[in-house]
Amino acid sequence: MKYQEFLDYIYQRHSGNVKLGLDRMQNILKSMGSPNKNLLGIHIAGTNGKGSTAAMCEALSIQYGMKTGLNTSPHLVDYRERIRLNGINIELEELISTYKKWESVLEENEASFFEITTAMAFDIFYANKLDNAIFEVGLGGRLDGTNPFASTVSVITTISFDHTKSLGDTIEKIAFEKAGIIKKNTPLILGKITEEAKKIIKKRASELNAPILEYGRDFSISNIKINEVGTSFNYQSPELNLENISVNLLGKHQAYNAATAISAFIMFLHKTNRKINEQKIYDALANVNWQGRMQIISQKPIVIIDGAHNEEGIRALRDNLTEIFPNKKIYFVLAILRDKNLGNIIKKICSISYKIYITKNKSARAAEIEDQVEFVKLHDKPFEIHEDVTAAAKKAISDANEDDIVMISGSLYTISEVIKEKTSIIN
Repeated sequence: MKYQEFLDYIYQRHSGNVKLGLDRMQNILKSMGSPNKNLLGIHIAGTNGKGSTAAMCEALSIQYGMKTGLNTSPHLVDYRERIRLNGINIELEELISTYKKWESVLEENEASFFEITTAMAFDIFYANKLDNAIFEVGLGGRLDGTNPFASTVSVITTISFDHTKSLGDTIEKIAFEKAGIIKKNTPLILGKITEEAKKIIKKRASELNAPILEYGRDFSISNIKINEVGTSFNYQSPELNLENISVNLLGKHQAYNAATAISAFIMFLHKTNRKINEQKIYDALANVNWQGRMQIISQKPIVIIDGAHNEEGIRALRDNLTEIFPNKKIYFVLAILRDKNLGNIIKKICSISYKIYITKNKSARAAEIEDQVEFVKLHDKPFEIHEDVTAAAKKAISDANEDDIVMISGSLYTISEVIKEKTSIIN
């Protein structure tokens, strides 16, 4: 079976929709011999930043010489991105053999597409006898398919509004869902989170006797600097004082993600009786393998792709562009999903943009072009309409001068299309 045959096969036979709930996953994993209960690792939830934090934890783990697995979602170009071993996408042969091994179990339980991938990750990671398995939550936490993971360390990066139909329409409800990943007696690392969310999370942690390391209390950062090549900052905690750490991901928010990753990884070192090596922390964060987050893909004009897809993400994108590229004209290629707050997102984008190129990505959840247009019209910005992301990106690049910025964002689906067609777009 070839790659596309495999992908078509599981798409056709299993629902691509999210199925919140743990009964199916628990049954599947029990049939597999409960690999989720026999792995050491880090489990990461959060509205934004969980993928970047997971990738940083992976980089740290690999730098320490640990056999490392990373399970994330969604993928940008290749489905195999969702399961990485030592920073490398899973081999197709191992992926297909694992699926075939458990196909009857997956079908019997009517597993979703996400549950299939997560279950395979658990089995593959256990079979490869990893030192550190890192799982990124797909949606929420409490009812997410990754939640049966008996993790060594739990992490919650941020709490803000997203997926409100599934997770709730208040910060407190969303925090409750994210707090569902907390395990009994398992340390929890909290990123930069509002007090209203912390209250809910801390209540749950207290009920489970889970010790908390909290940003602003137990660790912090200072002297954040961002430029076109990355982000630098100082990290402080009672046991570490690291100055001028550089991470090869752009944006002030990545300094906060990195601080959370460092704290989670240090806790993992303690729990697995390993020593801290400061130089390895510096080396790891300078070489994080994570696409599509404030990623510059071309120069003259500078072309940037970013997966920001909700209000918090777009706010961070806006602030980073303003700081890194002050007084530059920004030509913004926009394609959002319809289940987002289009009005607030587009308002923030229009506030920094010289011109908007409105388009639609290929996701079944994509917002219609006319719906996006209605909100752009409210802000008196020049705009154009293009039927697909590739055409919109090419036109924006053509219109921009060499010292301008072309920004492509609105969804991970949007930037995945750019990555796939990168050569034709920028040449």
